[in-house]
Amino acid sequence: MDQNQVFDEMWGREENLRAPYGLFKSWFDGEEPKRLRAKQREAEELFRLTGITFNVYGQAAAEERLIPFDIVPRIISGLEWQRLSKGIEQRVRAINAFLYDIYHGQEIIKAGRLPERMITDNDAFLPHMIGVQPPGGVYTHIVGIDLVRTDDNQFYVLEDNARTPSGVSYMLENRETMLQMFPELFARNRVQRVENYPSDLRSSLAACAPSVAGSSPTVAVLTPGIYNSAYFEHAFLADQMGVELVEGHDLRVIDGRVAMRTTQGYKPIDVLYRRVDDEFLDPLNFNPDSALGVPGIMDVYRAGGITIANAPGTGIADDKAIYSYMPDIVEFYTGEKALLENVPTWRCSEPDSLAYVLDNLSDLVVKEVHGSGGYGMLIGPTATKKDIAEFRKKLEAKPGNYIAQPTLALSTVPVFTRAGLSPRHVDLRPFVLVSPNKINITPGGLTRVALQKGSLVVNSSQGGGTKDTWVLED
Repeated sequence: MDQNQVFDEMWGREENLRAPYGLFKSWFDGEEPKRLRAKQREAEELFRLTGITFNVYGQAAAEERLIPFDIVPRIISGLEWQRLSKGIEQRVRAINAFLYDIYHGQEIIKAGRLPERMITDNDAFLPHMIGVQPPGGVYTHIVGIDLVRTDDNQFYVLEDNARTPSGVSYMLENRETMLQMFPELFARNRVQRVENYPSDLRSSLAACAPSVAGSSPTVAVLTPGIYNSAYFEHAFLADQMGVELVEGHDLRVIDGRVAMRTTQGYKPIDVLYRRVDDEFLDPLNFNPDSALGVPGIMDVYRAGGITIANAPGTGIADDKAIYSYMPDIVEFYTGEKALLENVPTWRCSEPDSLAYVLDNLSDLVVKEVHGSGGYGMLIGPTATKKDIAEFRKKLEAKPGNYIAQPTLALSTVPVFTRAGLSPRHVDLRPFVLVSPNKINITPGGLTRVALQKGSLVVNSSQGGGTKDTWVLED
């Protein structure tokens, strides 16, 4: 990729310092590199002491790693954030409307805006949800919208995370770490707060409680357990919200309610923030071998006895083939053109698109429709001939499993290195809370950074790191 074509968020394209970074740059220039290197080591030690780790799968045994953190913040102006927020809110409203529609009237299919096979042939579509009315009409209580930037005013949605978006604990810990190490920076810059996310999350979840709940709904977080890659986050959020962290064996159905075991006996739960996939949620309704879920919870849910966040069946909204229809989906349900653009996408299930993709594999990014975490993808420009040849066979065998996109010139943000500031590619995952009467978008989100020079892969599972994301007041 030609680095001259890459937009740098600190320097733009003409090596002129951009306004949001003005106060940071003057501070940075006055700092001793030796002190900053010590602060970088201190940050790593803080993460280690806090236990901010994640598990990497796919090896002989799961490997626990410390997520790398860079001390140079990513800075977004208040005006930029205003524009982004409008597009994010529009998209999240459309996703919720789409989920209601496909599990009820399927008007978008009747109108010819979405092929029926995109639903009927999709493993993420959950027939158990047909006709179910979630409390408050909310399907996606917590959403993560992955964004990439290519120019001063050009952001693209890379993907929608509508089932169990992760990473918010890193956003919060990144901010706490920066506040602890560089309080003088926050005194100079008017940075919007993210620290109230846990209380906002609890309030938003409580507002989605079913009608059987009392005036003070009981909320709990359901985790698959300590061996899950995001267990740190599950425990962190439960602790920060002041609610119970439970596993499937802590819960049972009693008198038409889901109840958790306590020292005073079983207590009904009104809202369950689950971090367990649909397939494992209820062994009576889904995978009978699952020991992670709660037998009968879907029956309680369908009867209105509990809120499950996010609702079962929401995974179809972050399917990458459905993603390719999102501009149509937004327009169909909002009556407006999408404010945030999709990355141009070829659906390999379509013969003409497949032919184009096969002819241009070395220039494209090819992703599994249900893939996540940077696994199962091909980045053509950095792939070897052998990689491309092997991927071609997979693509020809099951073309419907893949979509392809152009290789975007992702923006860069400086990271701190021994040589000073050096550009690295980034993406952004803002977090959105949805309740019946409110959509709350946390200012900033999780910036993931590709720490290897020139790399476009930002996922922590693939060697990426994180940064604190600042949204300025103005």
